[in-house]
Amino acid sequence: MAEAGRVIAGTARGKRLRAPGEGTRPLGDRVKEALFAILDPYLAGSRVLDLFAGSGAGGIEALSRGAASAVFVEYDARATGVIADNLSGARLAERGRVDRANVLAYLRGRARTDGPFDVVLVDPPYAETGLMSEALRLLGSEDQPLLNPGAWVVAKHFWRTPPPPAAGLLASVRTRRFGETAVTFYRRTADTLRDAEPVETEVEPVTRNRPTGLA
Repeated sequence: MAEAGRVIAGTARGKRLRAPGEGTRPLGDRVKEALFAILDPYLAGSRVLDLFAGSGAGGIEALSRGAASAVFVEYDARATGVIADNLSGARLAERGRVDRANVLAYLRGRARTDGPFDVVLVDPPYAETGLMSEALRLLGSEDQPLLNPGAWVVAKHFWRTPPPPAAGLLASVRTRRFGETAVTFYRRTADTLRDAEPVETEVEPVTRNRPTGLA
């Protein structure tokens, strides 16, 4: 059975998670640790949206660390079943909801009533750069904001194809790279200016012959 690593911290700490299949890119532990080191202070009581959710590892980690709720949006039927099983195994099912839906359709529709959100994780297939750009554009739309003030949006991508530095109300503030995988953090422009958030690019050292974290 394919695995999606473990829950790093919180109420479900140490719980092993399933992955939908061998061809997926579950959120690796190295990436997860770095990602949540940044997000952790903002998670208590937050509303989380996990897009292209895969195994659900990102949203489950957020729930384990104190997020109030998480919506997992994934189109693949097998993956939605795995997310539901992972939530149940981590004893977090009561705070998580799994939606089998096209992500862009969800953002144009139901997200407007489910939101606004405090943390959004965006992880489309690496080759689908257009999906990433459009998802960020919808999240950063000024027409009907999907994000609360102070929200974080995290885009996971192939390091050679970075997402746009700005998308509507969103501006990138930090990128961290782990081998071929990179994560770029966005905040709303008003929050960035108010908090004087620095723009940073960091590269994690990669040990020879060690698998890169595919998150």
